[in-house]
Amino acid sequence: MCGRYAASANPDELIEAFEVEIDGTGEPTRSVLANPQDPPAGTPDYNMAPSKQAPVVLQRRPRGGRGAAGEEQSEPAATAQEPVRQLRLLSWGLVPSWAKDPGIGMRMINARTESLLDKGAFAKPARSRRCLVPARGWYEWQASPVTTDRRGKPRKQPFFVARADEELLAFAGLYEFWRDPAAEPGSSEAWLTTFTILTGPAEPGLDRIHDRQPVVLDRDRWADWLDPELQDESAVQALLSDHRPGRFTAWPVRPEVNATRNNGPRLIEPVPVEELDGTVDPTTGEIVGGNPA
Repeated sequence: MCGRYAASANPDELIEAFEVEIDGTGEPTRSVLANPQDPPAGTPDYNMAPSKQAPVVLQRRPRGGRGAAGEEQSEPAATAQEPVRQLRLLSWGLVPSWAKDPGIGMRMINARTESLLDKGAFAKPARSRRCLVPARGWYEWQASPVTTDRRGKPRKQPFFVARADEELLAFAGLYEFWRDPAAEPGSSEAWLTTFTILTGPAEPGLDRIHDRQPVVLDRDRWADWLDPELQDESAVQALLSDHRPGRFTAWPVRPEVNATRNNGPRLIEPVPVEELDGTVDPTTGEIVGGNPA
């Protein structure tokens, strides 16, 4: 699964990297958080967690009715334009349009590629509301085969996974709109726009950390994935498969990342080997630190 990642780029970097035409990160949007987001939404965040608002790239036609991020607009549908690539702040945890309570989003932070088109909450957005979630990399926790914690359970070592070429990566995602019937029409609270990150089986090496990983799309697939006109199910599934192996590198980081209140670039700094305890090297499979016996 993917339950934490680093979104360390600022909007200007994302606009350039993803060839964004409309920057909507400054527009008022509804959040599911009870308290102000820290760091503020749209600024570098090295500990992005579910329910936070995160920068997401999507492609929609600016037209009447619901806008690019769910807001009410007055432009007549007859003036519909071509789809425009946009950068928006969306809440992590997909809330289906039919949901009675937006709290359901906390159970939908990920969508499995294997059953994507069979699930009611994901099938429709998979056909026409696909997005890219920019990230520096993601965190995953490895259960030690030899070392236990104070409760007698396998010790969990956090890892950070990034592209080996040090480029920004793009998770395959889906987004959805939820209309709050109790909100005043036309207000920024009327629409909640949310997203989920797709996951699949972990590739060799990374499977020594966890058995699943987020789906990362290479640049040559971005345009097709974002295209709302591409609705053929087999074509959508094809974009999620047959990725080149060996794109990623992973290293252990300090458990400071376990607490969402912690943030900053120090979270992705490698842990010295002498601090490891029963950690499996994802490249070699060797156990580092601890007592294998």
